[in-house]
Amino acid sequence: MQIKGVIFDMDGTLVDSLVFWDLLWEEITRRYTAPMRFVPDEIADRAVRTITFAESMAFLHRHHGIAESADELCRVGNDLLVHFYETQVELKRGVREYLEYCRQNGIKMCIASAGNLEHIELAMAHCGIREYFSGVISCKTVGKDKSHPDVFFAALEHLGTKKEGTYVIEDSIVALRTAHRAGFPTVGVYDRHGFDHEEMQAISDVYIGEGEGFDKLISQNG
Repeated sequence: MQIKGVIFDMDGTLVDSLVFWDLLWEEITRRYTAPMRFVPDEIADRAVRTITFAESMAFLHRHHGIAESADELCRVGNDLLVHFYETQVELKRGVREYLEYCRQNGIKMCIASAGNLEHIELAMAHCGIREYFSGVISCKTVGKDKSHPDVFFAALEHLGTKKEGTYVIEDSIVALRTAHRAGFPTVGVYDRHGFDHEEMQAISDVYIGEGEGFDKLISQNG
């Protein structure tokens, strides 16, 4: 398959950022539930990883009764998240090499994310990858989350490439299902904090599994 464009997710795909949720559970424990350690139930744990950050804080407040208000929890979480993106977040294995490969081979690249644009910019700056992307397409700007294909089509329009020659690369089963159903070639990325790995592998044209890196994609673009 000759790829001319790539639409990347950010969190859990390009950067190993989903570990942030473990840090947040520790902070919630320290502030609100100590000495009992806070651990979200499976419903909350799945939900917060597929919606915007503000929505996830509102969900945690509503579902688990954490903090006096959703706004308070959002402020606490956002402060922690900004510090994490500024100082700790790291690229996943082989990402920099694949981005450089794409640039050298004229493959257009952008990001399509449900994340906060400020946070994405901080992560790109910390990891030194901003120069590779022509733009960042936000679910918030589009007005729909990744259970709808709108953000992927907006990214496709931005790139100006054909759908059949444009990878959508995701670590979320919700987003991967959406892109697959919309007819994009898909790349599933294993993340140790993710869910439904078997289904992800089944619906991915290429699957970057546990222990593998983005270098696997280089051989796929011949």
